[in-house]
Amino acid sequence: MVLYDYYRSSCAYRVRIALNLKALDYQQIPVNLVTAEQSSLAHQQLTTEQLVPVFRDDGITLTQSLAICEYLDEAYPHTYALITGSVYQRCAIRAFALAIACEIHPINNLRVLKYLKSALAIDETGKNQWYQHWINTTFVALESQLKQRSDPTLFCCSDQPSLAEVCLIPQIYNARRFNVDMEHYPNLLTIERRCQSIAAFNRAHPDQQPDAK
Repeated sequence: MVLYDYYRSSCAYRVRIALNLKALDYQQIPVNLVTAEQSSLAHQQLTTEQLVPVFRDDGITLTQSLAICEYLDEAYPHTYALITGSVYQRCAIRAFALAIACEIHPINNLRVLKYLKSALAIDETGKNQWYQHWINTTFVALESQLKQRSDPTLFCCSDQPSLAEVCLIPQIYNARRFNVDMEHYPNLLTIERRCQSIAAFNRAHPDQQPDAK
């Protein structure tokens, strides 16, 4: 197994957590997004999307972090399950993960932030306000969901980490990078603390990656 990633990419961070939870061994090949290595000919031969992560396993190449995570669950069903429980619980896990992956990430990723500065001449303050606004918009909703649960669980949707935490923890990391006031989200922070006690999450942290600066 080979994972092409970048230490600060939240999408790659998700896949690292998933691989670690499932106790699968993998080789990492860093792709520096800041210096645009994702646009190199070599990387374009892996994916025309020019993004990370890219995951290779048993002769196949996969892209898109949530698709990779679901592949891992289906290809390695006898390891840790990222999506589990009743039909309702599995749907809830996917919905929580997608709220982050679809509502926050697409408008806050690196290429969007670069476009705000280069093409629209948005200054650093404006860029940070943009980032904070879209994180807060979804975090308010997720915090409310957790608060209103009739049957609270230890983690977002169950009593063990799932695809929901795989998406949540990297997004909290990014929120802190952009000075989002996380004290407004006590339930999210409680889940983060529980994840911090699990080695799979700590090993996936950006600061622990070989290309961390």
